Amino acid sequence: MYTGVALSVTATSLFAGLYYYATLLQPLSGEEIFGLRILMTLPIVTLFMALTKEWPRVVEIVQRIRARPALVIPLACSSALLGVQQWLFMWAPLNGSAPQVSLGYFLLPLSMLTVGRLLYREKLSMLKTAEVVTAAVGVAHAVIQAGGFSWEAITVCFGFPAYFVLRKALSTDHLGGLWFDMLLTLPVAAWFILREPATVNSFSGRTALYPLVILLGVISAVAYMCYIAASSQLSLSSFGLLGYVEPVLMVAVALLIGEHIDADEWWTYLLIWCAVLLLVADGIQHLRAANRSLPIRHGAQ
Repeated sequence: MYTGVALSVTATSLFAGLYYYATLLQPLSGEEIFGLRILMTLPIVTLFMALTKEWPRVVEIVQRIRARPALVIPLACSSALLGVQQWLFMWAPLNGSAPQVSLGYFLLPLSMLTVGRLLYREKLSMLKTAEVVTAAVGVAHAVIQAGGFSWEAITVCFGFPAYFVLRKALSTDHLGGLWFDMLLTLPVAAWFILREPATVNSFSGRTALYPLVILLGVISAVAYMCYIAASSQLSLSSFGLLGYVEPVLMVAVALLIGEHIDADEWWTYLLIWCAVLLLVADGIQHLRAANRSLPIRHGAQ
């Protein structure tokens, strides 16, 4: 469990960093960054899987497709669900939609928890229940302040739970499934790059973009591999609640890139931060319980 928590926090921290990183890649557009991100991430994930024992996961999916070609259709849906999220994540900070996407990430843990409870009958501890209530009040305040749900928030809120449920149903909730999701997204990514003749000119006019784009691929690959590994080690509700680390960090990024947060909106963030503290307290409680259950070892007589 603790490995899953560490992987989740690492992934969300890297994703929050990418939210700001996109602003360093100007004059590239959000669509171009999305395309280059996929183009650079897939080879790195492939190399990692080839050097570890994960590559047989890909072989297994290929064998399943050969036995049942219709499997390509739900795999394409899984790829599309992830691809939309990747595109929105890169597009939002460059198009003034950072607050709307941040709201979506505030809503996401609650939707993940709801799915975990309804579909997988997952239970919550008292501290986690208190966290959910605190976060729900904060999110309700955010929705009221925003005047409702934007399409960006709805896409994040419902898109990710649908993605994880579909992966579990297809038994592709591992790195092999992530590899196929990115592979099937590659044609769209290439189209985003090739449709913009100015992409080449952007690189010729700013050579610093080359190392920045390579680093974009490295960070994305590490973040997604940690994210997928965490999702396979944690319950959907615990995995979802850990997602509150990301919007807190995304708020800091939004401030760094010049977004304005009204005074009334701070109530939302204070409540979310309280929810994160409750999550930390719940983790400490579990750690203490685990330590008490360990057998006492006596020294050699």
